[in-house]
Amino acid sequence: MTITDQQKCGLVSIIGAPNAGKSTLVNALVGQKVAIVSPKAQTTRTRLMGIALHGPTQLMLVDTPGIFEPKRRLDRAMVQAAWGGAQDADVIALVVDAKGGLGPKVDSIVEALAARPEPKLLILNKVDIADKGKLLVHAQRLNTKLTFDETLMVSAATGDGLDLLKDVLSRYMPEGPWHFPEDQVSDATDRMTAAEITREQLYLQLHAELPYAAAIETEKYTERDDGSVEIHQQILIERPTQRAIILGKGGVRLKEIGSRARAEISKALGGATVHLYLHVKVNPKWEDDRGLYRDIGLDWVD
Repeated sequence: MTITDQQKCGLVSIIGAPNAGKSTLVNALVGQKVAIVSPKAQTTRTRLMGIALHGPTQLMLVDTPGIFEPKRRLDRAMVQAAWGGAQDADVIALVVDAKGGLGPKVDSIVEALAARPEPKLLILNKVDIADKGKLLVHAQRLNTKLTFDETLMVSAATGDGLDLLKDVLSRYMPEGPWHFPEDQVSDATDRMTAAEITREQLYLQLHAELPYAAAIETEKYTERDDGSVEIHQQILIERPTQRAIILGKGGVRLKEIGSRARAEISKALGGATVHLYLHVKVNPKWEDDRGLYRDIGLDWVD
């Protein structure tokens, strides 16, 4: 596309309760995967920007952690990141799981949004699998609590309604030059992307067995002279029993996690050869490591 004087560029904050489909929606709008996705609640931990183009408009989509009642330090940091992602937004988009229905988590977010001055959109997601008879009921109930500027019904999984959503988002973006090159799709560093991909594979392969409290620490990330990348990552967990789960019999499970992560990282790095080395470390107090919070893009919260 030829860049013109009519360029527009703005920030869209994507917020919602856990498992509303925010990351899937951001990926669908961008047109490729920039945020990790798994069935596990609270998969997204930090603010991640996906960059989508729609005609002369560049949409900076901030994918935020799900907003929930925090119980631990990591929880508090994630919720702070979610609300922090709404700062300076040109529009806030509340994504609601239309299949799962409404509940206290959604209600509390709507109440918190009432005092915010930004334009607010209500996006009912997963309409392809939701009870069609309840969609208007959900929309009316939420608009009774807070009058949204727009209400849209989409399916991030199938793409239904996404063209209209892009049209609507573009209308709220201010005129101005693009902030990123035309071919850039995310603000995440390669180092952070690699760690997130490995964490995604943990969740996808061990969803029912691996507890929420696991993290990836990058010990080394080196670009070799031959164009390949060498990555050493530690999988941090809280208990020795969790280590056994990740390793599997004879280390088979860890090898499979590494194999799939390596392939996905290579794809994310444009096909570069990836040398990935994974180690499992038991650290009951990893949530108290300030450096780890910095590495994964979260602020330390007392």
